[in-house]
Amino acid sequence: MTRVVEPVRRRSWASVRWRQFRNAPRPVVRAVLSSLVVAGVLAVAYLGYDIALSRGAVLPGGDLRVLAVAVYVLVVLVVGSVVTFLVVPQPTGAGPADVRRRSGWSAALGFFAAVPIAYLVMVVATQIVRPLFG
Repeated sequence: MTRVVEPVRRRSWASVRWRQFRNAPRPVVRAVLSSLVVAGVLAVAYLGYDIALSRGAVLPGGDLRVLAVAVYVLVVLVVGSVVTFLVVPQPTGAGPADVRRRSGWSAALGFFAAVPIAYLVMVVATQIVRPLFG
């Protein structure tokens, strides 16, 4: 009996990307979510500070928005790296499965996940959300 082999169906670029998005590796999802949570909380705090200054509140130290953004970026990068280092284990390979290994590569994954997230969250906060408050 002869078996009929059908050609493999080619997927579109969008279909491939959607499938990759739905099946993202857990370490990457954890790294992105940890940075996203930290960036979101700090962006809300920054927005509160920015809105208070724009409405005439006199705060100690004056207008420190540039320093606030620098601290925001630094904290998002450091916390994203540290949390990812603690949450994302390295693959164990052929050794015992119950041994969890960590290395600088976990922290590097967190750092490189935090860089675009810090930028994108601040852009959304200042360019989209901030104008809604006048």
